[in-house]
Amino acid sequence: MQTAIVCFRQDLRLSDNPALRAAIESGDEIIPVYVFDPEETTGGASRWWLHHSLASLDAELKKRGAELVLLKGGSNTALLEFCKTTKATSVHWNRTYDPRSIARDTDLKARLRAQGLEAESYRGNLLFEPWEICNQSRLPFRVFTPFWRACTSKLDQVPVPLPEPTSIRGRRVQGVPLASLELLPRIPWDRGFSIWDPGQGGAQRALEKFVADAASDYLVRRDNPQIAGTSRLSPHLHFGEISSRQVLAYMRAAQSADRHAGFVENSNAFLRQIGWRDFAHHVMFAFPGIASHPLDPKFAAFKWRTDTQSLVAWQQGRTGIPIIDAGMRELWVTGWMHNRVRMIVGSFLTKNLLIHWQEGLRWFDDTLVDADIANNAFGWQWIAGCGADAAPYFRIFNPIAQSERFDPQGQYLKRWLPELAEVPLPWVHKPFECPPLLLSTAGVTLGREYPSPIVDLKSTRDRALGQWTALRGSREST
Repeated sequence: MQTAIVCFRQDLRLSDNPALRAAIESGDEIIPVYVFDPEETTGGASRWWLHHSLASLDAELKKRGAELVLLKGGSNTALLEFCKTTKATSVHWNRTYDPRSIARDTDLKARLRAQGLEAESYRGNLLFEPWEICNQSRLPFRVFTPFWRACTSKLDQVPVPLPEPTSIRGRRVQGVPLASLELLPRIPWDRGFSIWDPGQGGAQRALEKFVADAASDYLVRRDNPQIAGTSRLSPHLHFGEISSRQVLAYMRAAQSADRHAGFVENSNAFLRQIGWRDFAHHVMFAFPGIASHPLDPKFAAFKWRTDTQSLVAWQQGRTGIPIIDAGMRELWVTGWMHNRVRMIVGSFLTKNLLIHWQEGLRWFDDTLVDADIANNAFGWQWIAGCGADAAPYFRIFNPIAQSERFDPQGQYLKRWLPELAEVPLPWVHKPFECPPLLLSTAGVTLGREYPSPIVDLKSTRDRALGQWTALRGSREST
C-alpha cells in the first residue's frame, strides 16, 4: 500500500478540500499533516485560533479513520524529512498566494519531484485563481468594481463545493503534541475570545446564523458596530475552515429558496465582500510587495511621523476620541473589530496621527484573529490612500461624525468604554466638548477617568491635507 500525505495549510477543513479529495481518490493510505514553522510568524491572536482549529480538525479526522500529524520546524525541511521517514509516494496541498508561500511551495514541489515523489497542488482557497481574472489587456485589475464585474460574469463556472468524506483510510504516525507548538498565551489575555467557535463546524454555524438572522438586512445593519449585522466569517475564511465557494453555494441556495427580492439584493451585497477578499489576494499575487511597499509609488516619499507615545495610545485605546478607543479595546479583548470601525481607526492613525500604515498593519497582525497578510496589507494601503482602488488620501474620516452616524445611541461606545456609561448624548461621542457640570455629574474628569484627546481633529486633518498637497506638488514638478 502506498502512502499519500495531505499537507494542510490555510484549509483546515474536510469539506470542499480538493487536496484531500485527490488523495482519497488515489486509493493510498493517507497521512494528514500540518507543519508549524516558527519562522513563519503569526500573531498572538492568530496562534490562539490556530491551536483550537487544529484540535477541531484532528477531532473531525479521527471520526473518519485518520488523525492529524503535527510537525514543527522549517516547513519544507520538516516535510521532506517526514516523507523519507514514512516512505510517502505523493504529497498534496491546496495553493496559497502570498509571496512567501509561493516561494516555499515552488521549492517544495521541485524537491519532491526530484526525489521521485508525486507533488500536486490544487485550487481550494479562492473563487478564482489570480491568473483567471484579468482586464482586456490581460493585466491584473487594480480597481475592484471592474474586477468584481468580471468575476460575477463567471460565477456559474465556480466549481461546486466538494462533499465531506465519510471515511478516510488513514495511516497512523506519531507527530508532536499540539501543546508543544506553544500557541496558547501564557498570560490569560484571551478570556474574551470565548465568543469564538473555531473549526469547520463553527464556520458552518456562523454562516447559517448570518443567513437566518442578518443577511436579509445586511445593507442596513452592516455599518452599525453594536449589532450583529455582519457574518464574522473572516477568521474562518482566513484559516480555511470554510471556503469562498462554500459560502457562495450556500448563499445561492438561500436565494433560490422562497426569499423576497430584498434578500437577493442584500445577500449579493454580502457576496461582494467575499469578492473583495478575493481581490486582496489577487492584488498580492500580482504585486507581492504590498505588505512592505506602497502600491502607489509616490507614497514612498511621504513624510510619516515617528510618534511612539501616540502610537501606544492608539494601540491601547487611550486617544481621547471615543470611537477610536472603543474599537481598539474591542480588538484587544475579542481579537476582532467591526469593519466600519477598522476604517475609522485606520484613518485616524494614518491621517490624523500621520503614523505609517505599516505600524497599523503590524498591530493588526498581532491582535486580529482574522489577520490575513493579503487582506491586512490591502486594507491598510486602502485606508492610507496608497493602495489598489484606495480611498483618496484626502478622504479623511471625521471620527465624531462617523460615531454619531453609525452608533447614534452610543451603545457601542458605552459597551467598550464603561467609564463613559453615564455621559449623555450627544456628548458621549465627544466628551471633550461636554459641559463641565454634565461631565462631572457623569463621574468623568478628563485626564483621569477618561483621557483628553491626544490631538486636535481639525488641525491634524489640515496637516494631513497639507502633506498630501506637498507630496502631489513635488511629484508634479519632477
